[in-house]
Amino acid sequence: MFIIANFLKAVASIADTVLTIYMYILIARAILSWVNPDPYNPIVNFLYRATEPVLQRVRRVLPNTGGLDLSPLMILLAIFFIQKFIIASLFELADRMKFGLGV
Repeated sequence: MFIIANFLKAVASIADTVLTIYMYILIARAILSWVNPDPYNPIVNFLYRATEPVLQRVRRVLPNTGGLDLSPLMILLAIFFIQKFIIASLFELADRMKFGLGV
């Protein structure tokens, strides 16, 4: 059982790290939206390509608020929820499986 517990803990750790990195990428994209960056800059191009598919899906669902784009905020809230509920639950499940505290 400890092998499955270690696997769950590794998956949860990797997912947490990936979500944290994506959160920082999203914050950088939101900050860049306040200025007029060069779209041909490779870093700016990467940030747009990495975040636009997710932002576009959220923009379709959210109502139009004029010039205020709330989609990055909604995605950040979703990332926080996933990290605090799903990832934390995976860590807890792995610990319970490993130490036999009951599932």
